[in-house]
Amino acid sequence: MNLPPVVIDNGTGYTKMGFAGIKNHPQFVIPTVIGTREGNADRGNNLASKRGIEDLNFYIGDEAIANSKTYSLNYPIRHGQVENWDLMEKFYQASIFQYLKCEPEDHLFLLTEPPLNQPENREYLAEIMFESFGVKGMYIAVQAMLALAASWKKSERSNWTLTGTVIDSGDGVTHVIPLAEGYVIGSSIKHIPIAGRDITYFVQQLLRERENSIPPEESMEVAKRIKEMYSYTCNDIVKEFKKYDSEPAKWFKEYIGQHSITKKEYRVDVGYERFLGPEIFFNPEISNSDFTTPISTVVDDVIQSCPIDTRRGLYKNIVLSGGSTMFKDFGKRLQRDIKRVVDARIQRSIELTKKVLQSDADIQSNAIEVNVISHKRQRYAVWYGGNILSTTDAFPKHCHTKAEYDEVGPSICRYNKVFGSVL
Repeated sequence: MNLPPVVIDNGTGYTKMGFAGIKNHPQFVIPTVIGTREGNADRGNNLASKRGIEDLNFYIGDEAIANSKTYSLNYPIRHGQVENWDLMEKFYQASIFQYLKCEPEDHLFLLTEPPLNQPENREYLAEIMFESFGVKGMYIAVQAMLALAASWKKSERSNWTLTGTVIDSGDGVTHVIPLAEGYVIGSSIKHIPIAGRDITYFVQQLLRERENSIPPEESMEVAKRIKEMYSYTCNDIVKEFKKYDSEPAKWFKEYIGQHSITKKEYRVDVGYERFLGPEIFFNPEISNSDFTTPISTVVDDVIQSCPIDTRRGLYKNIVLSGGSTMFKDFGKRLQRDIKRVVDARIQRSIELTKKVLQSDADIQSNAIEVNVISHKRQRYAVWYGGNILSTTDAFPKHCHTKAEYDEVGPSICRYNKVFGSVL
């Protein structure tokens, strides 16, 4: 009997996991946090360390946060990279046995990795999965490739492509990642120091300057809820300010909260924060004086640094991934801004050509199609892409098996075949 593969996507903020082919969304979405007793929080990265009963005394996800008064919270993943493999092993242990409730020996596992992940990290992951849990087989997929797969439409199988630019923005980090035929163009990847957590901090700062009714200990959570409930992307920040100033009753919202201890109700007026939060992607200087490059310019720079024969495909298939790309009209604004940058460069090229040729002749240039793809699955795009690929007939052939691991060792997972051949 062939049991469904397990797909686990570990992100900085949240972990998404579930069985492939069962549902179109992950069965569990939990914070990537582990609660341990003081003194046992960090026992090093030695995977062979002796384990006793105390190793079972921990919580993960929402349970860890609920027990934060008696347990210390630890985040094993920072900026997409695993920093503590001992804690990560505990996290996988609870994920498999407590949440998924499956026998790892009976399932194939699809796990994800961030761009430019070190090969040594794949070996650590292989040791945990094969030696600690004895999984049947595993495949480590690049998150950007899975995000591309999530944007495919079933009705357009002939148009499925693994060439595109992925903008992956979660809670802790934003990456712009170009792929050509399933292979990441590593030298062109760029990191943007703005993500969901930064937007939350910015909204919190704006609320502090204007609102006094929010309990200080709950200001972060209130800012996060306001960001998720009311924020959107505007077309023009100046016009948006004028709209709010002229018709405040129409555009201002009211958030009603309840104090976690006193249970008293409090009300918060939500105004400019609605559009100023997401705006830091397009005008980062309003919150961060150290980084002032708009996301549209970063995307254009990434594509321009790629081989020239891939650029049209990269502009044509810009895919959004992650919760911080879910703001209303985010894709439309990004597409408009990138198109402006591209068109301006083409126009400068035409003018320069005329100057060099000393001619006023009408010089034509082929327009470049810019297409930013938004879809309903982009919040969990990486997991959904893993769900698609792990249900293909070719997936078992791409997996590293337990027998292969026993014969070769952890180094077998340094290389994972690209799925381009199955499309």
